[in-house]
Amino acid sequence: MNLPETFQALVVDKKGEDVEASVQTLNFDDLPEGDVTIKVHYSSVNYKDGLASIPNGNIVKEYPFVPGIDLAGEVVQSEDDRYNEGDKVIVTSYELGVSHYGGYSEYARVPGDWIVPLPETLTMKEAMTFGTAGFTAALSIDKMEQNGQDPSQGTILVSGATGGVGSMATAMLAKKGYHVTASTGKETEHDYLKKLGASEIVSREDVTPEKIRPLSKQKWAGAVDPVGGETLAAILSNTQYGGNVAVSGLTAGVKVPTTVFPFILRSVNLLGIDSVYHPQEQRLKLWERLATDLKPEKVLEEMTEEITLEELPQTLGQILQAQTRGRTVVKL
Repeated sequence: MNLPETFQALVVDKKGEDVEASVQTLNFDDLPEGDVTIKVHYSSVNYKDGLASIPNGNIVKEYPFVPGIDLAGEVVQSEDDRYNEGDKVIVTSYELGVSHYGGYSEYARVPGDWIVPLPETLTMKEAMTFGTAGFTAALSIDKMEQNGQDPSQGTILVSGATGGVGSMATAMLAKKGYHVTASTGKETEHDYLKKLGASEIVSREDVTPEKIRPLSKQKWAGAVDPVGGETLAAILSNTQYGGNVAVSGLTAGVKVPTTVFPFILRSVNLLGIDSVYHPQEQRLKLWERLATDLKPEKVLEEMTEEITLEELPQTLGQILQAQTRGRTVVKL
């Protein structure tokens, strides 16, 4: 395949105490080492990408840098026998967009071990509608189900439901037949959440009262929580006997003011969700679930906004201010 001499990428660079993000022209010598070179068709916007665009985000270690923790594209060069020119592939997690140039670039070069072949029933855009957020939601549900979660047990709470992980979890759980209660601080987004499949919508304050009791009324059969902090403590307090709570985020903070009571008196299971270093064999199986039983076909478009590379800096700022909803896909 004939490759261009140069291509476009979003580059973040430190200027004094500030970080600036701009579209710049790069060449292939600028890309890091890797076995496989990919023409990127789509990337996506995640909270971690927003952190990569600010001075104190604690994501980027060296500048200049190309962020973007997700990408989907087509192989154009490969030194890895598992991948050939023309193969359609997905890359998420590992060091992509953190210490290794990421997906906000028309071309990327990565280790072959990071790659997942694109499932036949997914388009590249759909794969990036999922991205890390969708993978994290799927991993949360998969772990809960491995731990015995079933729709017959009762309501599942999804906190931060208008965000990437929350929107995806709401839609996936609804497709699987769960009764979903979606929690949000955005009163204007109730119709959106109902379209995703939420049976009930509650406010942030309904989930996290000013005073959190060690144990309170048993409301939830389980929960998907990308929020953490006091919200997680409140959820644990309200989870039914034997329920599963999958936590994957920290937008409400890292301190969880809870006690051992939910665990030793109600046998509540707190499941930690890490999508970054999830084992590759299990990662492949989970992407197959995303392409089949966890794919909420009817609402994927509903939760997706498509932008260009030039529009990215503004969107990265918005995701940090909780001014986005669902998923934002970047078309390269």
